[in-house]
Amino acid sequence: MRCDILETPLDLEPLIAAVRGPERGALVTFVGYVRERADDGRLVEGLSYEAHRDLALAEMRAIGAEVAAKFEGALIAISHRTGALGLGEAAVAIAAASAHRAAAFDACEYAIDELKKRVPIWKKEHYLGGGGRWRENE
Repeated sequence: MRCDILETPLDLEPLIAAVRGPERGALVTFVGYVRERADDGRLVEGLSYEAHRDLALAEMRAIGAEVAAKFEGALIAISHRTGALGLGEAAVAIAAASAHRAAAFDACEYAIDELKKRVPIWKKEHYLGGGGRWRENE
C-alpha cells in the first residue's frame, strides 16, 4: 500500500500504478480539489493543510489494512497535500482497486470517509477579502 503526504502537486498515476494488478479488474479513483466556496457559502481564495506526518501516515496505513480486510482484498493508495493550496489544486487523491467494481467503489468511499475522520491532517480556509478559519475534522 502506498501512502504519501506531499508539499508538491499530487499525481494520480503513481497511485493507480500502486494498486493495479492482474488480480484486480476494477479501479476507482477520487480526487478532492480546493473549491471556491466554503460550506457556509463564503468565497475561498485557498486552503492550508498541516499534518502530524508520522501519525498521519500510520493511520493511513491502518485504513489500508482495514480496506483489504473489509472489501474482498481491495488495495488502496492515498496521497494528501500539505502547505498552501490555491483554487482548483488537488488536496487529496485515492486509488482503490479490487477484483470487482462494487468492492473498489466501497473501498474508495470508506478510505476518504475514514481519512477525514481519523487522520491528523488539519485544514484552514482562507477567505476572499481576508480572514480564515481552521475547520474541524469530520
